[in-house]
Amino acid sequence: MSFLTLTDVSKSYGSAPVVADMNLSVEKGEFVSLLGPSGCGKTTTLQMIAGFVEVTRGRITLDGLDITRARPNSRGLGIVFQSYALFPHMTVSGNVSFGLEMRRMTKTERRERLDAVLALVHLDHLAARYPRELSGGQRQRVALARALVIQPRVLLLDEPLSNLDAKLREEMQFELRQIQRKVGTTSIMVTHDQTEAMSISDRVVVMEAGRVTQIDDPQRLYEYPQTRFISTFVGKANLIRGRVRSAGPRARVDLGSMTVEVDAGGAAAGDEVFLSIRPEKLSFVPLGQGQLDGVVRERFFLGSQWLYHVTTAVGELIVACPNDGRAPLEEDCHSGVDWPSHLVRVLAAGTAGFDAQQSTPAAES
Repeated sequence: MSFLTLTDVSKSYGSAPVVADMNLSVEKGEFVSLLGPSGCGKTTTLQMIAGFVEVTRGRITLDGLDITRARPNSRGLGIVFQSYALFPHMTVSGNVSFGLEMRRMTKTERRERLDAVLALVHLDHLAARYPRELSGGQRQRVALARALVIQPRVLLLDEPLSNLDAKLREEMQFELRQIQRKVGTTSIMVTHDQTEAMSISDRVVVMEAGRVTQIDDPQRLYEYPQTRFISTFVGKANLIRGRVRSAGPRARVDLGSMTVEVDAGGAAAGDEVFLSIRPEKLSFVPLGQGQLDGVVRERFFLGSQWLYHVTTAVGELIVACPNDGRAPLEEDCHSGVDWPSHLVRVLAAGTAGFDAQQSTPAAES
């Protein structure tokens, strides 16, 4: 039995569904992220787990116990809010130890836990400071320490890094994961940042319009998206519309005036599809030697790579090339564009993916 389980969990306000039939199983010690755009229901899901929002329908169990209707303070969960919600009149020590005082722990035990968790988040030298005297990253660590010090059964993180600048946010992603691994606390994080979700999660739950669209480990989610939405929301993707001419393990797909052969992905002859190809899977080759030819219309230097917009017979494609020292292509130059056919994903032209979308084992849904 999984440690935390959501079974057909739904939330509606009147006739408007916010979360519909959410099914999720989280193992003990696992780090899971709820990923999706604003309004997709991910924060509502987290709040239902925390007990702040009442479940309309469904069941939530934690370590075998039904907590669907339990009070928030009886669930034994640690929560890090987007705003951190620190007490401005308390020092770092006061903020972190507050939860222990509410649990009426002895002074000795409070001191032992406080010292351990402050050392864990590298704040032991700032114990006497107030929140106003701390940087954004330090305040984030205080909020994390306050949630961890009570030794929660599950740690809930609501956009915990959204208030940090880009460089600090990237640093804190990895620090957060390191701390979670040291402590071993089961963790669920809400984020709209796909890089953040993929870099630190064991599994990612992608939500769209209140429903789960795919649950997978980060690499499979990126390499085997099951819908058009996922292919473009989780990273960048070139989507080329076509129609399946013949199916089978290898399908022939008509793309306007040209035909390509790809892994079928569950499509049948006559289906309208999109071919999804990640920009970094494309490469430039001499004219006439690739899948098709094109003209470089724009190029952008991104430091570690060059990003090109290329006009072709099947539409505009994005090509990402590593900055490996070779001279970049000039704008308005003609070049062939190639890609390995086994890296092309076939997606249904509608909102749903195919039943056999992946060549890897089926993802939980």
